[in-house]
Amino acid sequence: MTSMQDLKDHYGFTDDDEELLKAFQPLAAQHKERFSGEFHNYLYGLPETTAILNTSNRQRLLEMHSNWFMSLFGGAYDNNYLNHLTRIGHAHVKVGLNVHFVNVAMNRVRHFLLNLIDENYPDRDERRALREATEKILDMNLDVMSASYREEELKKVFVSRKLESHLIRLAERFTYGLNLVLVLALAGVSISVALLFGWDLINIFRGDVEKGILSALGELLILWMMIELMDNEIKNLKGGKFNILVFIGVIIVAMIREILISTLRHDDLATQAFLAGTLLILGILYYLVSRAQKDLDKA
Repeated sequence: MTSMQDLKDHYGFTDDDEELLKAFQPLAAQHKERFSGEFHNYLYGLPETTAILNTSNRQRLLEMHSNWFMSLFGGAYDNNYLNHLTRIGHAHVKVGLNVHFVNVAMNRVRHFLLNLIDENYPDRDERRALREATEKILDMNLDVMSASYREEELKKVFVSRKLESHLIRLAERFTYGLNLVLVLALAGVSISVALLFGWDLINIFRGDVEKGILSALGELLILWMMIELMDNEIKNLKGGKFNILVFIGVIIVAMIREILISTLRHDDLATQAFLAGTLLILGILYYLVSRAQKDLDKA
């Protein structure tokens, strides 16, 4: 956190500036009532600030603004003063005052003080030095008050990012768990298909050769399909890329198996032509996607 001394160094606020502001205090005290009145009339003339000010006690606000006004010339510009300004900034954030109106209000204060200096200091060098000291103390006040808004935004961003990070991590773990379940399910189905393949081999040796061979071939195609899906899921679990070709290939294998079954059922020619046409379209799609992936890899 920036200390008051750091702030003074950054703005070039010197001991001479402190003395000038302290010397200006009696004149400021004479005009603090006028300042408070004009300042409040201005703030209550803005619809955006009026809505906020109406929720507070007007007399108490007058006293607070008057005290802050006089603190500009108190001469005690230490870390206690810095903490006081920080609390003011946090109060602005708490009541929902837009930082734009903090800048607008400070500009109003600046004009009031500079006009007061011009009216009461005929000596040009003295007037210039006091104006510069006043500009510095107002800029430091505005800096500290505005920092409260930046801190609040950082808190929101930090909480938002932390929550987002937790949600993403939870979603990743959930997805990883589902992929594990899918791999186990595919393994179970593969074992079942392997058993069916063994049963088809038994049927072949029992004499039902044609049906047994076609069924066994269909089971082999399903087994190949399971192996491809499992391999793709394992690569996915290891952080590999999603391969759309695997799924197109699985659909092609399923279509080939359907054609084999259709042959065993002795389906009509129209059905078999439809299946063959679908298989041709899938083959073309597989070729186009494969070419596109190769072009991307080369690029």
